[in-house]
Parts: sequence; structure tokens; C-alpha cells
Amino acid sequence: MTGRKPRIGILTSGGDCPGLNAVIRAAVKTAERLGYGCIGFLRGFEGLVDPVSYMPLDSRATAGILTQGGTILGSSNKGRFSATTGEDQRVPLDPWLLEQVAQTVRQLSICGLICVGGDGSLTIAQQLHEFGIPVIGVPKTIDNDLAATAFTFGFDSAVASATDALDRLHTTAASHERVMVLEVMGRHTGWIALHAGIAGGGDVILMPEIDWTYENVCRKVLLREEEGKHFTLIVVAEGARLPAGGTVHTPAAGECQQVRLGGIGLVVAEEVSRRLKRDVRTVVLGHLQRGGSPTTFDRVLATQFGAHAVRLVHDGQFGQMVSYHPPQIDNVAISEAVRSLSRVDVGSSAVQAARALGISFGDAAELLSPFAHGERSPAAHSPPVA
Repeated sequence: MTGRKPRIGILTSGGDCPGLNAVIRAAVKTAERLGYGCIGFLRGFEGLVDPVSYMPLDSRATAGILTQGGTILGSSNKGRFSATTGEDQRVPLDPWLLEQVAQTVRQLSICGLICVGGDGSLTIAQQLHEFGIPVIGVPKTIDNDLAATAFTFGFDSAVASATDALDRLHTTAASHERVMVLEVMGRHTGWIALHAGIAGGGDVILMPEIDWTYENVCRKVLLREEEGKHFTLIVVAEGARLPAGGTVHTPAAGECQQVRLGGIGLVVAEEVSRRLKRDVRTVVLGHLQRGGSPTTFDRVLATQFGAHAVRLVHDGQFGQMVSYHPPQIDNVAISEAVRSLSRVDVGSSAVQAARALGISFGDAAELLSPFAHGERSPAAHSPPVA
């Protein structure tokens, strides 16, 4: 490293989301103030191996990217680096790939490699760490499904996008007295569906954590009609399981690829229409949830993540992932972070609030008292009447 300042490498892996560029910008600015140079590897982990591809990063290269969606470094969620084929299914990396990465790190004088990604990408990062490569993880997923951090950046932006869609669907559904089904992302968890459903005035929320039936969904539509409300908004997570079991998906393209979820919105719409003889329309947000500028919350969170990741490199705390434990930014072992997914607690305050508002989860619970799931009734908090 004689004559060359130590370098920090940065890469973004997995699906893109708003806030990735904010992480890159914060990491570069922090690194420069601490005396490090920075390089960004292109196309995720693929940029680390033959052909090695990277770009120099400094304040000039990252100027103006704070508000931009996507990532200036590019990303990939397929190829030679595939460590996750499904929930709890890990695939060991080829030893040749690990040695190639180690060689790249040595040749480019990389003193720390910041890997920004979700569950699958962090599983790869953990394997690099176990091989002796100095790695720091930064959590990124719009699904908000990493248990080791309260929130991941990208989630708030995705919820904002889904909420905006519901706001728009509300007016057209009311005008034409229709049932509207909005399909949102959420492979294993219903965080986006839950938060957007509450914020956007949804009437039914279907998500992986709660079993539901078509009968209960249709009952909610009919109950609203009895109340004089001749339209219904249904929000469904792409990973919600069908009443008969299983998900709606396209088979995996390769042995080390996950199945492609999507299509449950149309299935729900067709079944509700068949049963109730109603006009039902479907909207699938898909990748619209990943695009666009990050929200203020995601910009702040991603900026803090990037700065803290560089501090961990500076302190030699490798094998750690940056995490958010309100109000502080902290860190946990990557191995701990990828051990389990964060699922919606069906007894959480958010779910309780939704039920109290009359939102159905398709499980018939809307027919019960809103306080029937662990909450005491208001009378239990009040003194007896004299």
C-alpha cells in the first residue's frame, strides 16, 4: 500500500430501491474526511471477479445523487453470486469465486468492503467475511424483512408509493362503485401491505402472516354495501398464501434462483367478482415501488447507514451490519442479521389499530370486538359508574 491511501470498496447488490445512492454518497464523504479513497464495484458482487469492473468514487462523482433513485453502481440479483434460493435455503459460494474476490481486494488495496443489500446479498457478505475478506454490511430491502434492524431504507419510499396508489384508486373506486385490488410487494412479509393499507384507507389487507378466506373477503364487501359504501379497496401482498395453500408465482428460471412472485391480485379479483357478481379491477404496482426519489426518512436513514459503515471500517469491526434501533444507529453481526426474517406480529399495535378501524384481514376477526385480540375493552380502563 506504499504510496497509495487505503481504499474502501462499495457495492450495491440485489433489487434496487430508493436510498442506495444516499448510502454511497454518505460513505464517500465520510471516508474522504477520514483519509480513505473509495472505489465502487459495478453490477454488485459480479464487479469483484473476472472481469473486475469498478469506478473511482469521490465527492465530485457522487455530487447530486442524494435524491436519485436506483444506484450509480448498478446491481444484480442473479449470476454467479446466488446465496439464497428461497426462505432458509442457503447456497454455498464456489471457493474459486471467494479466492477471486480476495485477490481483487488485495490487488486494489481494499481495507474494507461495504456491501449494501438485503437478506440474500448479506448472506453472500457473511461468506466473504468467513473467508477472511474485510466486509461491512448495510441492510437494504423495501420489504423491511430483516429482523436485526427496526427499519431498512427503501421501505418508507415503497409504502409512500403504495399509499399514493391507494389514494388515487379510492376516488375512482368510489366514483364507479367498484372493488379495487392493489397488489404490492412483500415476498415473505406483509409490512408494505399493512402500512400502506392503513395509510391509504384500505378496507381489506391480505398478507403472508394471516390466513384468510374468500368468504371473509366477500363478507367485508357486503358489509360495506350494507353501510351504504358501494366500493372496497383490497390490498394484497404478493407473497400472501392462497386459502388452499401455496403462492401465485412463476417457477424459478434456474436451480439457484427464487421463484418470481406475482399475480395474486388478479386471482383475488377474479374470485371475488365470480362470487359476488361485482365489477372488480386489479392494479399491480410491481417495480414502481422500487423507483423514484427516496422519501425524507429514507434519505436520512440511508445517509446515517453509509456514514456508520465507514466508521466500522475505520474501527476494524468487520463482519458487522449497520442497524437501526430507534433513535440510534448501531450494528450487529451479519451472521445474526441473516438468521431470521422480520414478520408482522399479528398482535402488534399496528394490526390492532387496523382492526379497531374496521379493516379486515380476511380472517373473520372483523366480526369480533376490535379488542378481542389481546387488548382490554375501554370499560376495563374506566372506573365503575356510581
